[in-house]
Amino acid sequence: MRLVGLTGGIASGKSTVSNLFKDAGVPVVDADVVARNVVQKGTGGWKKIVKAFGDEILLDDGEIDRARLGQIVFSDPSKRQLLNRLLAPHISSGIFWEIAKLWMKGCKVIVLDIPLLFETKMDRWTNPVIVVWVNPETQIERLMSRDGCSEEQAQNRINAQLALDWKKSEADIVIDNSGSLDDTKQQFQEVLRKVSEPLTWKERLRSRDGLISVVMCTAVGVLLAQKNLL
Repeated sequence: MRLVGLTGGIASGKSTVSNLFKDAGVPVVDADVVARNVVQKGTGGWKKIVKAFGDEILLDDGEIDRARLGQIVFSDPSKRQLLNRLLAPHISSGIFWEIAKLWMKGCKVIVLDIPLLFETKMDRWTNPVIVVWVNPETQIERLMSRDGCSEEQAQNRINAQLALDWKKSEADIVIDNSGSLDDTKQQFQEVLRKVSEPLTWKERLRSRDGLISVVMCTAVGVLLAQKNLL
């Protein structure tokens, strides 16, 4: 099984590339979706957040006001770190179970779409690591247009993350999303070809079929050994 890491920065276009993988039939585990699920009303993650940040971050229906919580954590690094510490175990477990379900289905290649791939050290479990990069000017413009925020607010949100240029330097594959969607799609086709290459023997052993083969070979070996001993 091949676990492909996909990450980037805010407004870099990571979701666009993630959707291209889905359209190509490659299963994607989206950490943002997992994160939303683990903070639904009544869950363990929800209880931790309410205890830490108070009832003022709740909507009338009791669900967490993600916009309000985002404003709080993006303006205060210590609170952002607190939120990450509270949710990290829940998100990691959620990602693990999503991978396990796809593994049981026999999927050979799985993309892990994780914004904090490097921050959570999950890049150690993925190969290759794909970073969706965009130049700083375009990143700010897209973020301001997308969220209707000021240039200062956009810059603050960008500064709250690891530098995109640093992530680029750590990547195995870089997709430059500074241009048009067609440009990105052209780059994606080459990336898709690379991640779809035949699995290495180590990756095959990690797949469901590989494990079944190992178990069957071991069972046959044991039976033959027992026969010879009789």
